[in-house]
Amino acid sequence: MIVSRMPRVLALLCLTACAFAQELEKPAPGDHEAKASPKRTALEKMLSERGSQADFDQAVTAAKKQGATDEAVLEARFLYLVDRHNDDKLVELLPQFLEKKDKFNIADSEIFAVREDWLAVVEYLESLAALKKGDKDGFKKHITEAFWLSPRQGSAFAPHIDRLRLDEAMKSVKIQPALSFDFLSGSGKTAFAELAKDKKAVVLHFWSPWSRECEESMPDFKAVAAELGKNDIAVVSLLVESSPEVLTDAKAMLASLGDIPGAWLKGDAAATLSHTLRIQSVPAMVLISTEGVVIYNGEPSDPGLWSELKKLAPAIKRPALPEDQPPK
Repeated sequence: MIVSRMPRVLALLCLTACAFAQELEKPAPGDHEAKASPKRTALEKMLSERGSQADFDQAVTAAKKQGATDEAVLEARFLYLVDRHNDDKLVELLPQFLEKKDKFNIADSEIFAVREDWLAVVEYLESLAALKKGDKDGFKKHITEAFWLSPRQGSAFAPHIDRLRLDEAMKSVKIQPALSFDFLSGSGKTAFAELAKDKKAVVLHFWSPWSRECEESMPDFKAVAAELGKNDIAVVSLLVESSPEVLTDAKAMLASLGDIPGAWLKGDAAATLSHTLRIQSVPAMVLISTEGVVIYNGEPSDPGLWSELKKLAPAIKRPALPEDQPPK
C-alpha cells in the first residue's frame, strides 16, 4: 500500500533543534532573563528560520549584529539547507567544516551536544560530496563513519543510501511503449507511446486523494503541470489504488480543483508501474525519457528533478513555492 509522505523534517534537524531548545532553557548563572536576551532571541530566530532565502539572510544579519559567532552562522546555514534538502549547497559548506575539523570547540556550538555529533556531520557532508562525484566507495566510507560517530542521527543519513540504491535500481528499468493505462474519467485507454508522442519527456506524478500531502500540494502541482506542458513535457498523473471509494474521492478532489493540465490515469498498469519504480510514498514524480528510460525518481520538490528538466527544456522555470513568495 502506498503511504503518504510525512512532513519534510529530518531527524537530524529535530535532534539539533531539541539540543538548541534545551540550551535556551538554561539561563546563565545569576541571569534569569538570559533566555529572552536580544542575542539569544536573534540566535533562536536564525537557527529556526525556514522561510525564503531572503528571510534566512535577514535572520543571519540580525544575529550577527547581536554578536553571533561564525560557528553559529555556519550551523544555521547547515540546518537551513538540510531542511530544504539542498544537497548541492550543503556540499559547498564542506570546506568550512573541514577547516574547523581539528579546532572545533564544543563550547562554541549552538546546536551540537557532543563533539562526535559535529564530526558525524563533517563525514555526512563528505559523503554527499562523494555521491555528487559518483564515488560510491567514498560515499559508503563516509556515510558509514557518520553512522558510527552518531547513530542517533542515522535517520538523517539513511535517505542518501536509499537514493543511491534507487538510482542503481532505476538503471535497469525501461517502460515499454505499448504499456496501457485507463483514463480516470472512464473514457477509454491510452499507451505510454501516445503520451510521449512529440514530447521532450514524460513526468509521471503518483498521487492519492487520501494523502494529506497530495491534497495540500495540488495547487502547486497545478502550476507545475502548466509550466511543464508549456515546455513540451508531458504530465501524467497516476492513481495507483483502484477501490471504488478511492476513485470516488479522486474524482471529487479533481472536480473541486478545476482543470489541471495533463492526463489523469488509473488501472493495473499504474499499480504495476508504481512497484517497478519503487514508489513508497506520495506525492512522487518520475521523469521518463520518450524512450522509456528513467531520468529522475523522487520527491516533486527535489532540486534534482528541476535540474534534469532544465537539461531537456532550458527555458523551463520552476514555479515559486509558497514560502518563496513575498507576503501580500
